[in-house]
Amino acid sequence: MIVGIPKETADGERRVALVPELVGKLKGVQVLVEKGAGEAAGFPDALYAQKGAQTAADARDLFGRADLVLKVSPPTPAEAALYKEGAASVSFLVPSMSAQTLAALKDRRATVFSMNLLPRISRAQFMDALSSQATVSGYRAVVIASESLPKFFPMLITAAGTVSPAKVFVIGAGVAGLQAIATAHRMGALVEAYDLRPAVKEQIESLGAKFVSLPVEAADAQTSGGYAKAQSEDFYRRQRELMAKAVTAADAVITTALVPGKPAPKLVTAEAVRGMRPGSVIVDLAAEQGGNCELTEPGKSVVKHGVTIHGPLNLPSALPAQASQLYARNLTAFAGLLIKDGAFKLNLDDELVRGSMVLNAGQAPQPAEAVAAGGAK
Repeated sequence: MIVGIPKETADGERRVALVPELVGKLKGVQVLVEKGAGEAAGFPDALYAQKGAQTAADARDLFGRADLVLKVSPPTPAEAALYKEGAASVSFLVPSMSAQTLAALKDRRATVFSMNLLPRISRAQFMDALSSQATVSGYRAVVIASESLPKFFPMLITAAGTVSPAKVFVIGAGVAGLQAIATAHRMGALVEAYDLRPAVKEQIESLGAKFVSLPVEAADAQTSGGYAKAQSEDFYRRQRELMAKAVTAADAVITTALVPGKPAPKLVTAEAVRGMRPGSVIVDLAAEQGGNCELTEPGKSVVKHGVTIHGPLNLPSALPAQASQLYARNLTAFAGLLIKDGAFKLNLDDELVRGSMVLNAGQAPQPAEAVAAGGAK
């Protein structure tokens, strides 16, 4: 069996799906790495070769030989058309945004898995790629804020007097938000944070931040998987009004609020931005889904009302070496569910396999009830 690691082709993508140190973790298989696949992340071909991987001359060579392809970004339609018939693919594929790719993979009778769909259960922690990459994003967001803010983050006591610490307000306390809180606190800022899920209050406070309590309650704050749940527009309107005070008091605002499969909720209004002090900074980690700030321009850094608003895309790629290491650990753990004795074998009774599956040999996977009843082939 051959496991293929192609060079990523998405704009700005510098990560790679497998790092040299983990080649040996894929037991009983041959690892095939496309020439130059790891260079942007700091992993030259020679390091892969030292660990026993072979090198594919180009993408056509790799896709034509690989039985299992591990990627970061989902394959393009052109890449999907090159897949070996009956091969399997694992990536950050979003089914609703990948119609052409899925059509091409159906034609190749491919079995497709999405790391976005992996069920959030305790057994999946080592495979939780969304969380590992969100950790990178949360850290990087604070670095961006500190570089842009024209003042110190920590309090300084100097011969010329005391310099007050920066005030950082983090919106959303998922993995990215919690990492942003921890990083800003370590850098010496005064940190406040808000999340519509009351259950995260203790986590926020344990990281040294103050939990901002708003007198507005969500009817159902989170899904069974722990993600924030979409709320009514009236709820978001009231939330924006109450949150504006914390936004305008902050030197730096980091927004991380996302609802899976939906546009990001607008939580920071143009009016709130207008009320911030000149020189303040907003880093909007929800930019890829439209942004939490009304004035965010995805992929750009703009200045509005004297406030710098960053709308970064694909932040994990800004730290490609460590982001790749974390993602590769997730993938090798997940691949262990798919590879048995050096061959590709699926256990459709495993909820992690079934829950992350998009296609099974080119067909939509059967419902769990059918599998339980013995209807799977």
